[in-house]
Amino acid sequence: MKERLLVMNGQKILQHEQEGRWQNDKVEKAGLVKPGIYNLYLASQADKTKTHDGVILHADRDSVFQQVGKSVVKHDRVDFLKAPATGSHSSITYDQGKAVASAASHALSRGVSR
Repeated sequence: MKERLLVMNGQKILQHEQEGRWQNDKVEKAGLVKPGIYNLYLASQADKTKTHDGVILHADRDSVFQQVGKSVVKHDRVDFLKAPATGSHSSITYDQGKAVASAASHALSRGVSR
């Protein structure tokens, strides 16, 4: 089944395709997820040998979707003890097959150094 996430006007809409038309499944606040259309069905499976750093777009009972750069990565939900919060900027690594999520460190700057 094709699923996508549509984020606009502060809302996050989970949709699935049925007979060529997108149907709304769930609507909730977008939080820190940036506006855009995220095709969850095109997500690549997470490489357990790498660290994945980015915003958590969506989590359901099967998967956790994370935006890494311009692509979407899918992590298996069973690999997490507790899934990271949607909208959080997380760094996900794997230790002995289990996913470990931590708050990613990224500096916010206004472009002026003093």
